[in-house]
Amino acid sequence: METNSAGGTAASSTHADPAVLVTADEKDPAVAIVTLNRPAKRNALTIELKEALLAALEGVATDAGVRAVVLAGSGKSFCVGQDLGEHVQALEADASTSFDTVGRHYNPIVATIATMPKPVIAAINGGAVGAGLGFALACDLRVAAESATFATAFSAIGLTADSGLSASLVHSLGAARATELLLLGESFDAAQALASGLVRAVVPVDQVLDTALELARRLAAGPTLAYAEIKKAVAIGAVSPLDTVLEAEGAAQARLGVTTDHKEAVEAFLAKRRPTFEGR
Repeated sequence: METNSAGGTAASSTHADPAVLVTADEKDPAVAIVTLNRPAKRNALTIELKEALLAALEGVATDAGVRAVVLAGSGKSFCVGQDLGEHVQALEADASTSFDTVGRHYNPIVATIATMPKPVIAAINGGAVGAGLGFALACDLRVAAESATFATAFSAIGLTADSGLSASLVHSLGAARATELLLLGESFDAAQALASGLVRAVVPVDQVLDTALELARRLAAGPTLAYAEIKKAVAIGAVSPLDTVLEAEGAAQARLGVTTDHKEAVEAFLAKRRPTFEGR
């Protein structure tokens, strides 16, 4: 058995990388746990970690056996963003290409999390800063440790947002609060994150992963095709006029209306029994 240091126990690793682990939940193998694994560096993002994380996320996204995903961090932090030591080396080597990583790594990581056709839950065991905050907000639901802290941090090093934060913060908190957090870079704690709706639950640190896994198991047993359509609908609804939203909703309902899951759910409702969803 392998114990994930975000709090909780996972089954034996199905994929291992120096910087990323992918494990199956021992209670429900349809739940995959993707863990950033540089605890000594607070899971700061190097090229190695970013490439491994992108590969891991793409793997679970396309794995038909995976119905829900938990994104976690090992050690005492979730992810504190870019490894600045590596970034300085990149600047010194060639400043004109040092930000290629945004297009090569950060953007596809966030896009893969946000558009994955299955629910993704962030288990935030500690600090979520910069791109780490962006990754957490790209997830569909979030559980945080009581001791977790959050910050944008970009302006402190003379940069603007990446990892989708200029959109996800606005959608989550509104433009005024998002601008405040990005301009001032002030940190906020788990209680504030809960009060503002950024996280679903705040629990003791040793319960973070187990709480996230309980939520993932619940979702994995649900209508995953509907969840995928819901994710797409929310993404469209956040930025589109009403006529576009209504058209997209209608098309999605038509797609779901012919699925086995919908038929099963209706029959189960009429028979007053619990439906069994198969994701088809």
